[in-house]
Amino acid sequence: MKPLHMAQTARATLISLREMLLSGGPLVLLAAALLVAAYWWLNPNPPKRVTLATGPAQSAYEAFGKRYAKALAANGIEVVLVPSEGSQDNLRLLREGKADLGFVQGGTGEPSASASADDAPAVMSLGSLFVEPVWLFYREDAARKRAIHPPGQRNAAGTLSSLTQLQGLRVNIGSAGSGVPALMTRLLEINRIDPASIRLSRLEQTPATVAFLGGELDAIVFASAPEALMVQMLLQTPGVKLMDFAQSEAYSRRLAFLTPVVLPRGVVDLAADVPAQDARLIASTTALLAREATHPAVLQLFSQAAQEFHGGAGWFNRAREFPNIGHSDYPIAREAERALRNGPPLLQRYLPFWLANLVERMWLALGIILAILLPLSRVVPPLYEFRIRSRVFRWYGLLREIESRITAGDEPAGTLKDELKELERQVEKVTVPLSYADELYALRNHIQMVRGRLAQA
Repeated sequence: MKPLHMAQTARATLISLREMLLSGGPLVLLAAALLVAAYWWLNPNPPKRVTLATGPAQSAYEAFGKRYAKALAANGIEVVLVPSEGSQDNLRLLREGKADLGFVQGGTGEPSASASADDAPAVMSLGSLFVEPVWLFYREDAARKRAIHPPGQRNAAGTLSSLTQLQGLRVNIGSAGSGVPALMTRLLEINRIDPASIRLSRLEQTPATVAFLGGELDAIVFASAPEALMVQMLLQTPGVKLMDFAQSEAYSRRLAFLTPVVLPRGVVDLAADVPAQDARLIASTTALLAREATHPAVLQLFSQAAQEFHGGAGWFNRAREFPNIGHSDYPIAREAERALRNGPPLLQRYLPFWLANLVERMWLALGIILAILLPLSRVVPPLYEFRIRSRVFRWYGLLREIESRITAGDEPAGTLKDELKELERQVEKVTVPLSYADELYALRNHIQMVRGRLAQA
């Protein structure tokens, strides 16, 4: 008896589960369809591969690009570094859709504020990351022999402090894509210097440095963060000097995207006292720009990495001055604002990035889906109850028919008796959950009542 009882219990449980699935199945399918539609529409998970336009080899842009690539690789996103000539080239790559993000100097291209809403650039900023001074390195011997200071007299001290002293020198101002030639053109223009009076060249950074150290160039101009290897090397190369922009404040007043900065004495090498005195420089700020189509989760990760990489103190800034969104030529991405003001989202502090990002970007859709499904879910319990009870109630129709025929008295009692017996045999096979067993037993009692009436008839 015990195995039979266990089999009956198991069968009743399976029937209950089947009816529950059949009752709630449409609701589950609807929920799944809504979730799939919301996932497709919101696209919460970022792509596994993004491109970052950096800069020339051995530049600060390239060095920072490698750090960003390593940081995002920890979250399963591959950052493909796209070498370029510099800021202008990076901006071109962004606007042509050949890069998702890129480093761009302030003053490169046209500010979006001057564009109408219809033709605004399809790029946005994740904030300013660091300052990029204009490094004008020159050979001390060349300045002493060839530079003019003041006009008509030789420069016996071998130092330069004004762009007007570059006349007659061989100066490399960088390749066209770097943005430095455009900047130098504007600097020469406001100094009323005829570019023809300077022997200008536009070599890329590495060959220009080789030519400079070999004596083929008298001066070389960079616009780069101090982390650049070329800058670090030239600051400590004997016979090479860094020009002091004595009019740095005036430059910042004439060109709004420039900022006066000071390279403190000894900051490069305290023991060797390099530089030997404060150097006044002019600098622009470099921002991390992204295409508007870049996935928000990618922007969020880059913004968080930017705080880690650029939030410390540097040669030209104090701690937590960068990144910032105070002065930008381009619209600021919402993800960058949130990251700078609030830090990492709460869920990312306790959950893996992919899961926290999924919940964060799907929570509104999940709320809407729940609002739709909760009223519909009230239909499931009555439907389940109806399906269970129908397993019993459908036999009452046949029982009533037999009872009506007994009352009519038109058929032999033996035939009706056999039909009642067959009905009872079929009912014995009916299995229902224990909570509905009373209705099954009531059906059996009613069959016995009809059999009694048949016997009386």
